[in-house]
Amino acid sequence: MSTPSAAETRRLGVETTGIEIIDEAERTASPRDLFWPWFAANVSVFGISYAAFVLQFGVSFWQGVVVAVVGITVSFALCGVIAIAGKRGSAPTMVLSRAAFGVTGQKVPGVVSWLTSIGWETFLAILAVLATSTIFERLGWGGGTGTKIVAAAVVAALIVSASVAGYHIIMRLQSVLTWVTGLVTVGYIALTADHVDWSAVSALPGGSPAAVVGALVMVMTGFGLGWINIAADWSRYQRRDAPGGAIVAWNTIGGAVAPVVLVLYGLLLAGSDEELMNGIADDPIGTLATLLPTWLLVLFLVAVILSLVSGATLGIYSSGLTLLSLGVRIPRPAAALVDGVILTLGTIWVVFFAQSFLGPFQSFLITLGVPLAAWAGLMIGDIWLRRRDYAEDDLFTTRGRYGAWDPVATGTLVVASLVGWGLVVNLFSEDASWNNWQGYLLGPIGGKDGTWAYANLGVLVALVLGLLGSLVLRRGRVARQEAAPVGAGVEAGAEAGAEAAPGGAPGAGGSEPVA
Repeated sequence: MSTPSAAETRRLGVETTGIEIIDEAERTASPRDLFWPWFAANVSVFGISYAAFVLQFGVSFWQGVVVAVVGITVSFALCGVIAIAGKRGSAPTMVLSRAAFGVTGQKVPGVVSWLTSIGWETFLAILAVLATSTIFERLGWGGGTGTKIVAAAVVAALIVSASVAGYHIIMRLQSVLTWVTGLVTVGYIALTADHVDWSAVSALPGGSPAAVVGALVMVMTGFGLGWINIAADWSRYQRRDAPGGAIVAWNTIGGAVAPVVLVLYGLLLAGSDEELMNGIADDPIGTLATLLPTWLLVLFLVAVILSLVSGATLGIYSSGLTLLSLGVRIPRPAAALVDGVILTLGTIWVVFFAQSFLGPFQSFLITLGVPLAAWAGLMIGDIWLRRRDYAEDDLFTTRGRYGAWDPVATGTLVVASLVGWGLVVNLFSEDASWNNWQGYLLGPIGGKDGTWAYANLGVLVALVLGLLGSLVLRRGRVARQEAAPVGAGVEAGAEAGAEAAPGGAPGAGGSEPVA
């Protein structure tokens, strides 16, 4: 059976395209189209709650402003650089990363990417369930175990349904959700503005440089770096002649504009009310809802759920693609369904059994943020070094120019991660005791109890080490890859392509099938 065309996909409503190269005829998107998915996934009232996380580092309002503007903008700009790869190779991010790590070696960062996406989508689902329970309780409609069970089922169904439908449906949904969630968010700001107490906000004491850096790293990890492993998934339908600068710009604008505004407003709200700031730690959306009049709560809840579902849909769609890139041979919709089951189980565990929400979440972010930052640095360096489009067929065969393993890239990833983990500390040793092994390189700068222990320098260090390792150590290898004759190693891949996996890969290399 042949793969449905783009027109047939739109008519059927379910995208069957997996990780294979997108046909030239289907690459019709323009850079400005990137605005919609990124904006819709990030225009959520939850963005306001990040301000509380920032202020808990002990920084002042103006320090928080700098942290929010710089951290959010730079992190989404890095996503934009990764998105350029999608235009150059018209394949998912983790398939394109095979050019840097090798077709088989890519599975190492691929596992990290998959875990990160699963974690993010589960986190957003958890927020939706907790918000539903809090708002129902305030309305007098319950809010206990029964409400949470129904909310978890509904949220999971919405996320999985949209993710199974695929790219074209998601893009249409995101353009609609952008307006709905955007209008409600503006309404929230208008209705809660009277809670801002500028005298309390301006009286917040300034924090040390270490506190500012720690807040900056948290913001970067929570926003752009949390999405960076899927950035090319949404640019692979871009026209081949789309300017790289425009892709970076629209990715950055779409991702950063709403969060910057929301975090800045959140700094005003959280800085005005210490009780509000502390309440956000365990139930971010529900706590923010306490500022609204009762008559608006149902509309607010619907908009919040839609915004969180929007973000989780991007995550589960991409985590399904990553699962296929790891060699799992199932159709793309089935991969989304598998991740949906994991999302549901994770949501149930946190909502019904976890004692604390913020601690394990931040610990999770920093732990995966270190190797993800190292991968991002390596990938950005690889994109910077290349002057040509990817040899697309070679991305699916170990006998092509990209080979099975790139030992330099893999070694750099391991070293950067080990150094990075040594420079971060588990701030939540009681809630996430499984992370207490970190921070083993902090001795020279004060140890695990020193001022810089809480700055999470390891994320930035891993990013820089990955970038330098790519630019310095891999320059010659990239040049040789681009100098290889067209078609080298393709025959084996083409032969296997006739029996492509259900996930959609066009070929395999040598004796090793590659999904």
